[in-house]
Formats: sequence, C-alpha cells, structure tokens
Amino acid sequence: MGFRHISCDVKIASLNLYEHGHLTLPKILDCVGFSERKFYRILNLWRTTDDVVTYKKSHGRSRILHHDDVQYLLRLLKRSPDWFLDKLLELLKTNWFLSVHFTTIHRALERAGLSTKDLKFVADERSEPVRNEFIRQAAQYPPEYLGFLNETSKNDRTAHRRRGRAPKAKRAVKRQEFVRGPRVTAVGLTTARIMTSKVVEGSMKRATYLEFLEYQVVCLHLFP
Repeated sequence: MGFRHISCDVKIASLNLYEHGHLTLPKILDCVGFSERKFYRILNLWRTTDDVVTYKKSHGRSRILHHDDVQYLLRLLKRSPDWFLDKLLELLKTNWFLSVHFTTIHRALERAGLSTKDLKFVADERSEPVRNEFIRQAAQYPPEYLGFLNETSKNDRTAHRRRGRAPKAKRAVKRQEFVRGPRVTAVGLTTARIMTSKVVEGSMKRATYLEFLEYQVVCLHLFP
C-alpha cells in the first residue's frame, strides 16, 4: 500500500477523542483509518512537542514551550481566563523557571485552540444544585398558584476585563464577587401582565408582605 497523507485535523481529532474518553481506541482507529502504532507515535509526538507533525530543520528552530509547559498555561487560564500575557509570562518564569517572549506564549495558546472572546461573568454565590432543586419543586404547581417576590439592587460590579481566553466553541467564564449597592425590594402579582405591585426600600419584612397579600392581592380578587 502506498503512502497516504493524514491531515493534522484528523490526527488532533483522534487524540481529543482518546484523551477525553469519548471513544475506545479500536473505534477511533476504525474511524480515522491508521494503525495503532501510528496513533501512539502521534500521541508521543503531541505530548513531547505539542504538535502532531515533525518539521525539518529548514522550518525553523524547535519550540521552547513543550506539552507540559502549555498544559500549565491552560490550567492558569482555566482558573482566570482574563490574565494578560505579561501575567502568564511572570508566572511561567516564577513557577516554571522558564523565560520566553510574549509572542511565544500567544502562538502556543493559539495552537492549543484558545482564542480571545468576551467574558461571561457568573456570581460566585450562585449554586446550580439549589437552582435545579427550586425548579423541580416549583414545577409541581400550576401557574396560578405561584406568586413571585423579586428583590433588586443597584449593582456596582468590581473592576474586570471584558475579554479572556478559552478553547474554541466554549465560553470564557470567570467567577467573582459582585459588589452591591442600596437594596430595593419589589413584589408583584403577574398573570399576562402586572396586576399589582409594592416597592419598599431595604428588605421586605414578613408583616409588610402579609399586608401586601391581604390589602392588595386578596382585594384584587374580591373586588376586580
């Protein structure tokens, strides 16, 4: 059988399927069409040079950042995706004892599949399990049985950068505390539109809420 060129995209795709455990190795080899020996040769090349092809000397000197170095940078950006290249350079020099240029880090991150995009901010206090449990419990009631208490406040967010790095097709997410200003509590009854509402400064106490239910919500149904 003659020589068959295998594209870099196919090699990288097979490595991603293998390292993330999406498919077993026999199934991967059946899809991509090359031998197990060839696969392990590509895998070893990727882990040592952070690339899937071997370049001749005429293509330039060997890369300074190898697989472990790039993985360290990826772990740093996963923790804080908005760090600038100078911060990554400082951490690489301090913790990894490796001194490189800004462009070396930038090109290594591009080869690793990271791009610059807008950051999505997630409140550090948010708990997904608690939110899912609330949705599960609320789903057992019909809409007309539900009343909604909405607390709003002026939000002065802490200083942040708008853009960060993350793998392609994935959001750049950073958790941080939100600094809030004066609180205002608003409560209202809605169906297809807002039927009645009440706004108080600060938190709404139990007595105030019961007063709203008795004199506004109940009266609304008794005297429509």
